[in-house]
Amino acid sequence: MAARLLVTLGDPRGVGPEVTAAALRSLRAERPELNVELFGADPRGVLGSAGPTPTSDVDFDGSEVSAGRVAGRAIEAAVAAALSCERGGERTAVVTAPIHKPALRAAGWAEPGHTELLMRLSGAPAVGMLMAAERTRLGGPLRVLLATTHVALRDVPALVTSELLVGQTRLLHRELRERFGVAAPRIALCALNPHASDAGLFGDEERRVFMPALDALSALDVAGPVPADTVFSRAIAGEFDAVVAPYHDVGMAAFKTVSFGAGVNVTLGLPFVRTSPDHGTAFDRVGTDAIDASSMLEALRLALRLAVPARVSEGL
Repeated sequence: MAARLLVTLGDPRGVGPEVTAAALRSLRAERPELNVELFGADPRGVLGSAGPTPTSDVDFDGSEVSAGRVAGRAIEAAVAAALSCERGGERTAVVTAPIHKPALRAAGWAEPGHTELLMRLSGAPAVGMLMAAERTRLGGPLRVLLATTHVALRDVPALVTSELLVGQTRLLHRELRERFGVAAPRIALCALNPHASDAGLFGDEERRVFMPALDALSALDVAGPVPADTVFSRAIAGEFDAVVAPYHDVGMAAFKTVSFGAGVNVTLGLPFVRTSPDHGTAFDRVGTDAIDASSMLEALRLALRLAVPARVSEGL
């Protein structure tokens, strides 16, 4: 049985409505039985027959505050619907189009992004931000979990603790098995310092933080700390099923280089599936021929797959 898709349109000034419309048209050709509900505003009327009329309890007046309010309320409504469906035994997946973080903040939300907001709204004890591409420009898949997310680089060393690495890796291992169907996940911990510190020449986090984490994870198949300049290519070559990156940009730079347009953001640890495209609001592309809906289409496809996972199998 197909899952019910709950799609938020994101910032109404951005490309969310356009990429959603294009992706839904393509997906309906593959899955005519598609059950979808839209949340948010479509001020340019681009959705047409691509999906049902989106619902919003907030009027959009064109301002940044209004845009943030529409986007935030859409997320809240979609989460409430997903939790209600899951309690009733219906498989659901939330797919979120891009928001503009300053607009969300201007409208009164304290969270820096989707991941943190979804954690609070769902009551999840812990979440993880996984970037997943089942195909890349180099062929093999790449999955990268960002141990720290939307924080300043100067704050990263204090945030990357043994406890964080252990918790995020265990969460990743569980969801690779339960959602992705990988029977025996192989995970690599990406080092924080250049060359994994070269025995302490460039920092001590690998010895002081990573080694205790690896000891605690000894029951799982976890390697590391692996230098950032090799770990991602080794994962694409098939040596690892996923990589835990210590901070946002070391993971995202590698991920988007090989998978832009095919990458999907997956929030781990929620009581429902959540995915989103790997790009932002792209205000400068609204209403132009430069809009690319491929990542949104991949987000919808992966959401349906993860919401009704196949039998656990060996490998990918």
